[in-house]
Amino acid sequence: MSIPVIAIFDIGKTNKKVFLFDEYYQIRFEKSIQLAEIKDEDGFPCEDIHSLTRWIKDSFKELLSLSEYKINAINISAHGASFVHLDESGNPVAPLYNYLKPYPDELKKKFYNTYGGENEFSRITASPVLGNLNSGMQLYWLKQEHPEIFKRIKYSLHLPEYISYLFSGKPASGITSIGCHTNLWDFKENNYHQWVSQEGILEKLAPIHPSNEVVQANLKGHEILSGIGLHDSSAALIPYLKYFTGPFVLLSTGTWSISLNPFNHSPLTSEELEKDCLCYLTYQGKPVKASRQFAGHEHDQGVNLLSQYFNKSKKYYQTICYDDAAIQKLKLNQTDLHNEALTSLGSFEEAYHLLVMTLVEKQKAKTGLVIQDASVKNIFVDGGFSQNKIYMNLLAQAFPKTKVNAASLPQASSLGAALVIHEKWNPLPLPQHLIQTIQYPLPSV
Repeated sequence: MSIPVIAIFDIGKTNKKVFLFDEYYQIRFEKSIQLAEIKDEDGFPCEDIHSLTRWIKDSFKELLSLSEYKINAINISAHGASFVHLDESGNPVAPLYNYLKPYPDELKKKFYNTYGGENEFSRITASPVLGNLNSGMQLYWLKQEHPEIFKRIKYSLHLPEYISYLFSGKPASGITSIGCHTNLWDFKENNYHQWVSQEGILEKLAPIHPSNEVVQANLKGHEILSGIGLHDSSAALIPYLKYFTGPFVLLSTGTWSISLNPFNHSPLTSEELEKDCLCYLTYQGKPVKASRQFAGHEHDQGVNLLSQYFNKSKKYYQTICYDDAAIQKLKLNQTDLHNEALTSLGSFEEAYHLLVMTLVEKQKAKTGLVIQDASVKNIFVDGGFSQNKIYMNLLAQAFPKTKVNAASLPQASSLGAALVIHEKWNPLPLPQHLIQTIQYPLPSV
C-alpha cells in the first residue's frame, strides 16, 4: 500500500529543494540542486526562470513515478522580493530580476517624492527603503523604463505563487508575499497602498487568496490538492504558531538573526524603522513585528580573526564549553573585541567568549525592540546559534524574566508550508512532539 505524503518545494536563493513528508511529518524523500545564474538585459546576474521551471516540473514527474508514495497534496515555500511576469498565455515575459540589482536613484526619488516621502511611506507600508528588495518597486521600474514589457504583463506573481500556478493553473496572490517589505501593502488600512491602483499596478496583480487555501488539480491523471505558496520567512513561523499559543518571540538565526514577534501588532514607528525593524504578515494576515542583526556574518568574521591570531582551525570554537568565570572576568574588564585587545586576552577560549558576549549584547537590544512589554513568556531560538551553548547561556542571562529555549526543527519553512494546509490533506492529528526544545540556562550537574 502506498504511503500518503505531501510534496513541498522549498526554493531558496541558492538551494532549490523538494521534500516528501508523510502524515507524521517525517521526511520520506528529499533532493536539492543549485542552478546556474544567467544575466538580465542589463548584464546583472539573475535566476534562470526557465531552468527553474524545468527542474520543478521534472522533479514532480520523478515524484509521481515513486510507486511507494501517494502524493495527496503539494505546497511551496520560496524566497520573496521576486516577481515572475506572465503574459496572457502564462509565459514569462521578463527575467526573474535579482532583488540585489541596484535601483535607479532618480526613479527612486521620483517615487517617494510622489507618495509622501521615504519616512512616511516606509512607516505606512512597514517597508524600509531597499530598492529592488521592495518588490513593488520592480513593477514601478518596469512601467516607467520598460513600458513595452509592462503592457504585455497579464499577471505578476511572486515566486511562491508562480510555482503554485505551475501546478494549479490558478493565478493567486498570497498575503505572506504581499506583506514582506514589498511597498505594496498599507498596514493601517489592511489593503493595497493607494499608489498600487494609481499607477495601474493593481490590474497586474492576481486576486488575493487565503494562504491555507487549496485547489483541486489534475496532474498527469492524479487528483492532488495544491496550496497557493508561502514566503519562506512566514512559512518558518507556522510550526511555532501551530504548537505554541504564545506570546512568544522566534529568533531565527543564520547569516542574519531575525527576531519575529507575531503577538506585537503595534504600528511600526519611524524610530523602529531607523533601527532596521520591519513587519511581515502571518498566513492569517496578522502583522509580525521583526528586527534583524547581521549576527551570523559578524560571528564568522570574528572566528576568522581569532583563528588566525591564535593559530587554530576555523572549527575550533565548536569544542569550547561555556565558562562562567571567563564571562565574569570579561564583564569586569569591559573589553571590546579588536586586534589590539587580543594581546590582553590569554587564549582563544577567552577571546571567543568575548566575541559571543558582544553578539548577545547587540541581540538583546535588537530583540528588545520587538518584545516591548512583559507579556512575552518564551523566546525560541532556531538555526545555527541554537546549537551554541555559550550563546544560549548568555542569551538566557540577557532575558532573565523570559524562558529562553533552543528549538530543534529541521526544514522549518518546508514544514510550515505542509502544516498550513494540514487539515486539508492529513486526516491525523498534529504529532505531539514535532518541535524539540531545551530551556536555558541548563541545570548545573
